[in-house]
Amino acid sequence: MSLLEVENLVKEFGGLRALDHLSLSVDRGELVGVMGPNGAGKSTFFNCVSGVVLPDDGQVTFDGNDVTGDSPEKLAQTGMVRTFQHTRELETMTVRDNVRLAAPDQSGEHTIPALLHTDGMKKQENMVRDRADELIEAFELDHLADEYSSNLSGGQRKLLELARVLMLEPDLLLLDEPFAGVNPTLTREIADRIRALNDDGMTIILIEHELETLTELVDHLVVLEQGRLLVEGIPDEVLSDERVIEAYLGE
Repeated sequence: MSLLEVENLVKEFGGLRALDHLSLSVDRGELVGVMGPNGAGKSTFFNCVSGVVLPDDGQVTFDGNDVTGDSPEKLAQTGMVRTFQHTRELETMTVRDNVRLAAPDQSGEHTIPALLHTDGMKKQENMVRDRADELIEAFELDHLADEYSSNLSGGQRKLLELARVLMLEPDLLLLDEPFAGVNPTLTREIADRIRALNDDGMTIILIEHELETLTELVDHLVVLEQGRLLVEGIPDEVLSDERVIEAYLGE
């Protein structure tokens, strides 16, 4: 059953068509990679699906509902969450506070519960704290929990971002170049984390330029060219397709 369906998506920027009637679907539980040459429309695809930009035409359906043009905040509440190529942590907050901040519907965000500090709010705070600590430990950031996020390495920031989005317990996770700027050791660690999340049932789509890691990780590979779907399928078959070799590898 399809969790995400994109139908005839169109997006133009100043006369340049970044997406040209793009259609594709992702089944629940899939781990899908998206690749293509620069300018293929990968980031625009993510931006339109995740509500960062409004498509000019077409439809995005998530879990059976038309979510075209919905805000990122609304999509996150319904189970679709994304990361960005450049991590967006709050640098003046600790690792622990960055993760806790992502918890949805916190009572302390509302004036009356915050002033009264009710038992219900205390219980929720404890649950948020425990869940955040679990994720921090799972991503092996516990020794950095009280460190300002500005002091983390690029790879550690990627792990922090993954931990933070998981506070939302998404059904669909969109990862934009999760291995960019990461050393080989942490790349393997992040890839293992992504695979484990998918094995636990989470649907994941990721954009990545690091072909070897991408093709070893995903079950299904999508190739875009000039805003269109060029080819999709099993990674080995896709990479041996003459259209991909010509468009992506330039041979």
